[in-house]
Amino acid sequence: MNRKLLLLCFLSVITCKIYAQQDAENLSRRVTIKVKNQKIAEVLTQISTSGNFYFSYQGNLFNTDSLVNLSVQNTPVRTILDQLFRGKIDYKENGQHIILRSANFHLTIEPDNITTAERLYLISGYVIDTKTGAKVKQASVYEKRLLQSTLTNDDGYFKLRFKGDYNEVILTASKEAYRDTTLIFLSNITIKPQGYEDTSSARKSRVSNLVENMGIGRFFVSSKQRFQSLNLSGFLANSPFQASLTPGLSSHGMMSSQVINKASFNILGGYSAGLDGIEMAGLFNMDKTDVSMIQIAGLFNIVGGSVKGVQMAGAVNSVIGNVDAMQVAGLVNYVRGNTSGLQMAGLSNHTRKDFNGLQMAGAGNISNGTLKGVQIAGLFNYAKTVKGVQFGLVNVADTSSGYSIGLINIVKKNGYHKISLSGNELINANLSLKTGTKKLYTILMAGRNLSDTAKISSFGFGFGHEIQLNPKLAIGVEYLSQFISTGKWSETSNLNKLQLHLQYKIANGLAIFGGPSYSIYGTDYPQGSGVKGFKQQVPPSYAHAFNNTTSGWLGWNIGITLF
Repeated sequence: MNRKLLLLCFLSVITCKIYAQQDAENLSRRVTIKVKNQKIAEVLTQISTSGNFYFSYQGNLFNTDSLVNLSVQNTPVRTILDQLFRGKIDYKENGQHIILRSANFHLTIEPDNITTAERLYLISGYVIDTKTGAKVKQASVYEKRLLQSTLTNDDGYFKLRFKGDYNEVILTASKEAYRDTTLIFLSNITIKPQGYEDTSSARKSRVSNLVENMGIGRFFVSSKQRFQSLNLSGFLANSPFQASLTPGLSSHGMMSSQVINKASFNILGGYSAGLDGIEMAGLFNMDKTDVSMIQIAGLFNIVGGSVKGVQMAGAVNSVIGNVDAMQVAGLVNYVRGNTSGLQMAGLSNHTRKDFNGLQMAGAGNISNGTLKGVQIAGLFNYAKTVKGVQFGLVNVADTSSGYSIGLINIVKKNGYHKISLSGNELINANLSLKTGTKKLYTILMAGRNLSDTAKISSFGFGFGHEIQLNPKLAIGVEYLSQFISTGKWSETSNLNKLQLHLQYKIANGLAIFGGPSYSIYGTDYPQGSGVKGFKQQVPPSYAHAFNNTTSGWLGWNIGITLF
């Protein structure tokens, strides 16, 4: 059990690297294509590139070298495929893929035993390939309204038992690469309706099987459940309640992956189609589609769709779609789409697209899209485009119209990255690193007065803002807070400085600057307590005293800026 839990923790973190399906229906996407005498395989590539999805098909399904002419504008992909294949090819969606398959694959259900008794209905039989007559193994046979199902065995055989009073039983057989077939069983009479329409409360939708195909999904979801989910990827139903011990031991049985629940309680872990209510688990929750309202797990939550509401996990929250919620995790929050709301994690938050809200993490935050909000991290923040605020030891962005506040701020495209060498009335050699944007840059600096008899050491941190007057001239306004040492770093004093300078650009990467400053110096140590060779009286003789420990004075600064 301990090994399994360790593997569980490891796999939970690995899920942060997964990829997922597009949010829109790929067959409904509209594209514009114009080609003449071009191979059909190349045309399919152009369509998939334009629609931002992928085609999947066997090489012998059609002649990929056939030449076609096609000219369509803002036309649904399904309509284009109908025009290309003229009904000979069937289409099915799964995540980012449109699967092309022969339209000639059909199933039929051949019952061999139908038994009816008081409150009992027993049906057994075979699922048959209508073209070849072969018995089809691992096909799903299910009753949509009753949420009962089974898989055919290696001989294509199935058996289902229903308890209750039913006037009819409607069975559907589904298998990947085949078209579904549905039969109605009424007493001892078998009816195969033409154009049967599902009038039950079940609803059809495009469902991705991405969650169960991940490493962690394969670990917890049995092969029978995966076959079932693959066969029934277009079927969803609603249920007020489900309970489970593990994904394989659920009140919905093997249909759990196709059911959206109002309430879901999982002692160890559960696997459902989705949630519109509350879900709680001792260890983990896995949902194939959207989750709404509240989801709580002792270890991790994995959602194949989007999340709205509250999501909490002891270790990891991983969402393939978008998040509009409060997301809290002991270790990691990972979102493949956009995030709006609050993300809090002990280790890291990662949103692969846009983030709007507040990200807080013990180590780091990452937003691969646009940040509109605030990032706060103990170590590291990254956003592709910053339109909000970053707080961290190191902040990185591609572009920024917001603010980055930290020791190091790297803005790749429109950033401010300067090194300044300067002197002032107190310390004649200062080195400053300035990073951020002209709007707000941070200053990391150190200095040393090089006099043999009046040495002073300093280091500090500050902020600056640059006002561009013309291509050559700029005004800089800076605030610095420094620690001052007169030989003993265990006995430092404080120097706060506000300085203004005019900067002139000599050439690209080289500028000179100079201007006035005002300093306030505070110390708890008496004059003359410095080490021999260091300055014994830090404030200049013309400084004015505020009290016995604090004084201020006007000064100057001058220097050069590189880069």
